[in-house]
Amino acid sequence: MTGAGRPDMPRLPMFVAMFGFGLACVLAAVLVNIAVIFALPRPEPEIYQLRDIELVLGGRELPPNAQKVLDVRLDSQAPPGPPPAPEGFRRRTEQRIARDLGVKDADVVYARKPLGGFMDVGPFPRGMGRPAEFRRREPSHLFELAQGPGQPVLIGPFRVGVRQADGRWRVVETRNPRLLDPWRQHALLWFLASILVTAPLAYLFARRLSAPIAAFAAAADRLGRDPTAPPLNLQGAAEIGVAARAFNDMQERLRRYVDDRTAMIGAVAHDLRTPLTRLRFHAESAPRELRDKMAADIAEMDAMVAATLAFVRDASQAGPRVRLELRSLLETVVDGFAELGRDVRLQPGEAVVVEGDTVALRRMFANLVDNAIKFGGLARVSLQAEDDCAIVEVEDDGPGLAENELELVFEPFRRGEPSRNRDTGGIGLGLTAARTIARAHGGDITLANRRGGGLKGRVSLPI
Repeated sequence: MTGAGRPDMPRLPMFVAMFGFGLACVLAAVLVNIAVIFALPRPEPEIYQLRDIELVLGGRELPPNAQKVLDVRLDSQAPPGPPPAPEGFRRRTEQRIARDLGVKDADVVYARKPLGGFMDVGPFPRGMGRPAEFRRREPSHLFELAQGPGQPVLIGPFRVGVRQADGRWRVVETRNPRLLDPWRQHALLWFLASILVTAPLAYLFARRLSAPIAAFAAAADRLGRDPTAPPLNLQGAAEIGVAARAFNDMQERLRRYVDDRTAMIGAVAHDLRTPLTRLRFHAESAPRELRDKMAADIAEMDAMVAATLAFVRDASQAGPRVRLELRSLLETVVDGFAELGRDVRLQPGEAVVVEGDTVALRRMFANLVDNAIKFGGLARVSLQAEDDCAIVEVEDDGPGLAENELELVFEPFRRGEPSRNRDTGGIGLGLTAARTIARAHGGDITLANRRGGGLKGRVSLPI
């Protein structure tokens, strides 16, 4: 293979390309997250004034605006404690609530709910301003109360319970957040924005990576149909270039191998004609009874040589591949036999277009029809499309073949008719040549015995 047929490939390895793509996607996602974080306000914790919670624990009803964020209930048992708040927070909160409500410390239970978040109790740190100046989730406070810098607060989520005089517990707890609270909305926004940014990059990279692989598959399929197909010329990573060169080299070696073997067989068949001519000359001087037998054998050998030369010539001189309508081609084959007075019919059906060598395909179908007429007395030809393939069936009413012979008759010089009479059995290359043509087009030929008697040849060609 010459250097001109080799593709000019970039030297960037596929590993480097994939690593760079992954790094670019991660970087893009991080940049999107940073942009969203700086552009959107931070989610802030829910802040409740301790005095409001104490009023509810003391028996005051929740106002309507507080019912959206707090739950109040009476339980026969103390509210669950774990996961507990930090010991300092818990003790200070319980002691403060017990002192304000005038109950024992043991009658107060304070715990955070297992929902994450921050919680604390106590005055605001210096520099944070008054509670009313905070941006709080509505309602930030439940009642109209006097506020001051030292007003303690609770930060949700939390659960507080106080034992009542009848032994039951009055429990106040924050409600679970909505499915799409502001923080989850922000996270979902980050996720969607990252997808929108990285999806085009992923599409372009996947398309660039898969295109050479699809081209390889198409080239391998084309090689089975047409060994003379042009070499690959792919653009892609360095590994793609190496694989393309290896594929082109393999295709060239296969072509040379087939050409060399075909030329060798043709040369041997051609050179056999010289000794056959000498044998025919010497047979003239042999006794009459021996001369007739020798002449018959020499004539058969000469016919075999001629058939071999024709087979080699047809195999080595492939015609151009064109788009053709297969039914029209079959009509010409059937009409040719009908003009000779043979019983051959083409069943009606749909038109099917294939790509192939017109001369070779006509010769293949002529071989099948000729065999059907020769051994079965007639030929019925049908055409249909099935699973992206054109299916041509040639049926006869002859004796058929033994099951073990259905595949063996495709071997060179193998004849299903045991008499080896050239008038009936032929040379034995007709089916071999037909299968060679079918496989060169990416299809195949099979034989099967019909239930009602006779043989059916089935040709499949890709559409």
